[in-house]
Amino acid sequence: MLQVEDGATTLDVARRIGAGLARAAVAGRFTVNGHAEIVDLNRPLPGDGKLNILTRSDDDPDSLHVLRHSAAHVMAEAVCRLYPAAKLVYGPPVEDGFYYDIDLDQSISTDAFARIETEMKRIVEADRPFTRYELPRGDAMRKLETENNRYKVDNANRAEGDLLSFYVTGDTPGAFFEDLCRGPHVPSTGVIGAFKIRQVSAAYYRGDVNEKSLQRVYGTAFFKKKSLDDHLERMEQARQRDHRVIGRDLDLFVIDDMVGPGVILWMPNGAIVRTELQNYLTGEMLKLGYQLVYTPHIGRLKLYRTSGHFPYYKDSQFPAMYESDRARVLNEVWEACVARGDADGFSDAEQCALAELERIDKPFAARLIGEKKYQPGPGTGAHNRRVIEDCLEEGDGFLLRPMNCPHHIRIYAARPRSYRDLPFRVAEYGTVYRYEQSGELNGMTRVRGFTQDDAHLFCTEDQLAEELLTTVRLTRQVLEVLELKDYRVRVGLRDPNSDKYVGSGENWERAEEAVRRAARESGVPFTEEVGEAAFYGPKIDFIVKDCIGRSWQLGTVQADYNVPERFDLTYTGADNRAHRPVMVHRAPFGSMERFVGILIEHFAGAFPMWLAPVQVGVLSISEKIADYAEKVCVALKAAGLRTEWDDSAEKIGPKKHRMRARKIPYLLVVGENEAAAGTVNVNNRDGKMLGDLPIDEFIDECKQEIESKGRRPARIVRSTADA
Repeated sequence: MLQVEDGATTLDVARRIGAGLARAAVAGRFTVNGHAEIVDLNRPLPGDGKLNILTRSDDDPDSLHVLRHSAAHVMAEAVCRLYPAAKLVYGPPVEDGFYYDIDLDQSISTDAFARIETEMKRIVEADRPFTRYELPRGDAMRKLETENNRYKVDNANRAEGDLLSFYVTGDTPGAFFEDLCRGPHVPSTGVIGAFKIRQVSAAYYRGDVNEKSLQRVYGTAFFKKKSLDDHLERMEQARQRDHRVIGRDLDLFVIDDMVGPGVILWMPNGAIVRTELQNYLTGEMLKLGYQLVYTPHIGRLKLYRTSGHFPYYKDSQFPAMYESDRARVLNEVWEACVARGDADGFSDAEQCALAELERIDKPFAARLIGEKKYQPGPGTGAHNRRVIEDCLEEGDGFLLRPMNCPHHIRIYAARPRSYRDLPFRVAEYGTVYRYEQSGELNGMTRVRGFTQDDAHLFCTEDQLAEELLTTVRLTRQVLEVLELKDYRVRVGLRDPNSDKYVGSGENWERAEEAVRRAARESGVPFTEEVGEAAFYGPKIDFIVKDCIGRSWQLGTVQADYNVPERFDLTYTGADNRAHRPVMVHRAPFGSMERFVGILIEHFAGAFPMWLAPVQVGVLSISEKIADYAEKVCVALKAAGLRTEWDDSAEKIGPKKHRMRARKIPYLLVVGENEAAAGTVNVNNRDGKMLGDLPIDEFIDECKQEIESKGRRPARIVRSTADA
């Protein structure tokens, strides 16, 4: 443990350790009671805690986060130099770079990127320090109001605390460029080693389509030029693998304007890929004792109020469908009551909702206060909520389900359960709905309706460790079968400083220890990350890298002591007493839409044979051998192989080109020689001629490849080597 004087900075600590570390340092990650904050290198540390010194590393996400936040400021200054009328809105770092939203009537075209980068280079070469200063809220607001930028005033109004911070690229306030900002930033502009402006797009202020359209300029930055070059190469590969383009070319899915943005129409080819994935997982689940269920796409609001999903996810849910105006307003009263808790007096939102209730049904509003004793006093929150919930039994509302778990809970609760029934494992490919902002939608990977390979396991506390471990192993098996073998495991824990979580601290401690144990016993390296838990329990997430190095959060396993308590679930134990089950939430794929979109890009549309929509293409050289070609097709289809026959009069070259463009794994050329010998000439989609095989042998080898989920048959491997 290193002792430093009060007011010491991360830089002071780095100097104590060594001059080399001090030169490489860019910021600090300061952790107290599990809560981490990244702080400027020259900012005084807030007290006792754990300090990690962030260095100029392109492999550290936190270091890159600080660098890219700083690069966003440099880009904003460059834009303001070139476009003096520009009004800055907001400029955060994001996963692979940064952006800045700008209010500017003049269009920023791609032709301007080089000029912006030239200005940025000048700012970087000047190596000006990022200087932080703070103002009392009143002084800060007066300063911002004189700058005639409503966006910054609005941002300041939304900020917390009595002090607001600004960053200057220079030594003193007002020098060069400054911006309202929480930070942190690198020590100086010269730390930014390499950067690139990538694109510009339209955006709305805070996603509100009624606001003025802004220009969002995207860029990225690294400490080293090689890292930037590698990143740009990966971006180019990603562009070539774009699942939206490949999905269209291979006829896998469409997004239709009349149906709506963010809603996927699975075409027959895409449906085959999805069905094969589901069939594989279903087979593995049945081996493990799962039972399949089907549940509706909607449920009463009561269901989601009990689970906690409503109104917790209200901002990302589709609007509720109320049975009456009274039901709508009663729900508003209930939400306001929940927000107030047990505080004394009706809140403003509560008063507004009660006034609205009186307007539409005055006698009922009077009974609510008088007869039913809906009260403003302290300690009445729970009573008031029960009053509203009782009233809503007469008429409530419905919601497109945002989660499947409440429905599965009601299946568990449909009849009494004994310890002999547990573990009780139910699974469903259940479609859920989230109202994502239009600017956040992205093909299949960010949608408004998606199907989860959802399962919920109800077990005793003694069974929890084994159930978690089994689900972790299943998730690993699924990823590895699909050639997604480069992954890390993240154990997501509760942030003790946040109020978004439900349930007792005791429940959380038991659940967190259970997921830690499962992660340890699975044998896979893992990290613990505070703040990544679900609102009801900790989880184990699989962060998967695809073949071009991009990371995706896919499979998840979650332990939950809290929701069974909210629904008062029980089972009868061996002691003939009621006990509370524990839940495990589990989804190896996560979302079928997102997972297939990722697979499209991972394989660039060239799916393993067991997933390929068409597995074998038959190409006949001439009409003379049509009978033999048809015989080959009949044999392939009888063996269960998805087969297409091109019997057109075109030459064999164009036929091959078309089928290779469709990523069909094997192309069988049949001519007079093959017909005479009872063979097929095997080609693969990469253009290699693999030689002649008897049709029965080819079928046997294809079956082996399909059953082994991708391993190449021995004969075809030998033929490839010979070729």
